[in-house]
Amino acid sequence: MEEKIVVVLNEMSEYLSIPQMKKLQEVIIRTFAENEAARTAISNEEFLNMFLSAKRIEGCSERTIAYYQMTVQHMLSTTEKSVRKITTEEIREYLANYQKRNNCSNVTIDNVRRNISSFFSWLEEEDYILKSPMKRIHKIKTKTVVKNTISDEGIERLRDGCKEKRDLAMIDLLYSTGIRVGELVNLNVDDIDLEGRECIVYGKGDKERRVYFDAKAKVHLKEYIEHRKDNNKALFVTLDAPYDRLKISGVEIRLRNLGRKLQLERIHPHKFRRSMATRAIDKGMPIEQVQKILGHSQIDTTMQYAMVNQNNVKTSHQKYLN
Repeated sequence: MEEKIVVVLNEMSEYLSIPQMKKLQEVIIRTFAENEAARTAISNEEFLNMFLSAKRIEGCSERTIAYYQMTVQHMLSTTEKSVRKITTEEIREYLANYQKRNNCSNVTIDNVRRNISSFFSWLEEEDYILKSPMKRIHKIKTKTVVKNTISDEGIERLRDGCKEKRDLAMIDLLYSTGIRVGELVNLNVDDIDLEGRECIVYGKGDKERRVYFDAKAKVHLKEYIEHRKDNNKALFVTLDAPYDRLKISGVEIRLRNLGRKLQLERIHPHKFRRSMATRAIDKGMPIEQVQKILGHSQIDTTMQYAMVNQNNVKTSHQKYLN
C-alpha cells in the first residue's frame, strides 16, 4: 500500500506544488485507512452471507446455496482468523483433517475444495482479498468411474413392470427428453404440446428451454392425461386424493422400488438423463445439440456423458479384429 502511495506522489510531483503534494498525501492516506478499517470490520459470517446472496443472484438453486453454506461455514468454524488472513497452508491442513476425520472419498473432498475455492474467488473478485489462498490448491485426483446406463432391455422391462399410467408416462418422458427430476415435477399439463411432441421446461437458474419427446412418450402421456380425474394443473400428481403435485422424493422412491422389484441395478431419475445423453451421442448427435437438449451452460459438463459404450467397443472389436 505504502509503495503505491509513493508511486502516485512521484508521478504527481512535477504537476503540484509542495503544499499541494502534502495535502494529496494526507487525503490518500486517510482514504485508504478508512477503506481498510471498513473492510476489516466485516465479520466472516457477513462475508459468507454476501457470498450466498451473490450466488442467489447468479441463479443458483436453494439446494446448491445450502451446500455452499454448509461447507464454507464448517471451514470458518475451525478458525478464529478473518477470511482475509487465512493462508493456503491452513486450508490444506483443514481439507486433510476433514477427509481423515470423515473418512470421505476424493470425490467428496474435491467437492468441498471446489465450494471453498468459489468463496475465496468471490472475495478476490470483490477486492476483499488480494489473492485467493486456494489458487495453489489444485483439483484432487479422482478415479474415473464409468457410470452405467439403462439398456434398451431394461427400459422395456420397466415399461412392462408399470401398473399405473402415470408411471409409464413418467418413465417415457424422462427417457426420451433427458430432463432433470426437478424439471419433471415442475411441469404443468399446459406445458405439454402433444401434437408437436415437445414441452417447455425451466432448468437451473430458471432458464427456459424446449425439449422433445418420442411417439411412445406421446401415447402414454395422452393416455395418462385423459385418465386423470383431478383438476390439478401439475402434470404428475399423487395417485390418491388430494392429488398433490408429485415431489422429487416421490419420483425417486417410485423408480427405486420399481427397479428393485424388477431386479434392475440402481434405477433413479438421473440414470434416465445419462442414458438419453449417451444414446444420443452413440447415434451420432453433435455434442453441441446434446448440450442444448440437456440445458448445460458448459460443454465440459456434457462431455462427461460422452462415454464410450462398452457394447459398441465389443461390436467394433468383432467387426475389425476377428
